[in-house]
Amino acid sequence: MARITDLSIEQIADELKPLFRKFTLDYGDFTNQAGVLAHSPGAFRHLYGLLDEWRGHGTLPRRLVEIAVVTASRVNECSYCVGHHGAALVDLGLGPETVNGILDSEPPGLDDRDLLVRDYARLVTERAWGIRDRVFSDLKQHFSDQQIVELTVRIGVTILFNKLNQALQLDMEDSVSADVRSKNITVEPFLSGDDPGQPA
Repeated sequence: MARITDLSIEQIADELKPLFRKFTLDYGDFTNQAGVLAHSPGAFRHLYGLLDEWRGHGTLPRRLVEIAVVTASRVNECSYCVGHHGAALVDLGLGPETVNGILDSEPPGLDDRDLLVRDYARLVTERAWGIRDRVFSDLKQHFSDQQIVELTVRIGVTILFNKLNQALQLDMEDSVSADVRSKNITVEPFLSGDDPGQPA
């Protein structure tokens, strides 16, 4: 159960309602996240607005975006994002074994460009400070500077959402949980917030 009460569409400003509908109906059922993020209208407007802008005018194929998002979310063990975006990857033609093993050395179904994006997403998530120049040489063989910047920002936004979802313990929506189960995607459960080893 989320640590913050969620707001309904009736409780948010009229200017935000179109975005709320997009992220609860059009783009999938992100109702639990949207209801919590709506407590910060600026974050709601700009974060969801950025994602909405990319939906219409992004420069990257959706398959590559979802590979990057699932990779970062697997590294961060964010069940909410793995569930949502893992299901999207299956819809895009990859098998559940790829989604579940995306951090393996050679997950099935990924070509060289997919693996390059996967590896870059992992590097940005785990140690952005230590990425070698050769990684960018490889990226530039497939992507423009604009696409590399967009990919990097997308990974960064994913990390932000991973941490938001985990800190506030957002549960997957029932419809998404059912979809995840039907597609045989494994997700990590949230750890207890009452771990005695945590700082007070």
